[in-house]
Amino acid sequence: MLYKLNLEHILFLDIETVPQHQYFTDLDETGQHLWEQKTQYQRKDEFTAEEFYGRAGIWAEFGKIICISVGYFTHKGDIRSFRVTSFYGSENKILIEFKQLLQDHFNHAKHLLCAHNGKEFDFPYIARRMVINGINLPYKLDLFGKKPWEVPHLDTMELWKFGDYKHYTSLKLLSHILGIPSPKEDMDGSMVKDVFYKENDIDRIIAYCELDVVTTAQVFLRMRNEELLTDDEIKKV
Repeated sequence: MLYKLNLEHILFLDIETVPQHQYFTDLDETGQHLWEQKTQYQRKDEFTAEEFYGRAGIWAEFGKIICISVGYFTHKGDIRSFRVTSFYGSENKILIEFKQLLQDHFNHAKHLLCAHNGKEFDFPYIARRMVINGINLPYKLDLFGKKPWEVPHLDTMELWKFGDYKHYTSLKLLSHILGIPSPKEDMDGSMVKDVFYKENDIDRIIAYCELDVVTTAQVFLRMRNEELLTDDEIKKV
């Protein structure tokens, strides 16, 4: 089935998230208590709730989206291109603009969303933050009542599992073993919070997010045994 999918019907995406506040002490008393409860299992006795707060961006209840980058294939005759764009600014603005993209261009049954570990992270995170922001879910993120085979989501990590549900493989590792050239990166996911709050460098975060979108598309191509994208085929729009 993977080989039968039309690449132009797939929207590849990645999100970057940070804690809702820069510091644990910025939370009100109730928020601090709930964070302490939420993370007790992960922290055990190794970290206090405040020491652990740097990871709050992982949870949609305590984090927020600061960038959504997307990419999609286009073909004009024999010419293939992969167009990449990003949404940033206030979280509400990001989510509304992303929803508009889905409604305008990726809203039919044939359309699919694809992300690495998207089913466990990106897709539910976006949906939860939309609910929190009072935004009605677009069709592609509203899974209520859908049967498993009706869910319009692809996940390159799930594809790589081949049924092994205990197997986690990072995008970086997967691209390395599949021989996908890795452009020089000046940051990783653990640095996003500080780059956002301390350096106030959203452009750097956008570049990092867009790189992951391109890499996810490259992994998908390799899994279909197709030629990888070249630099001149990748277009920033």
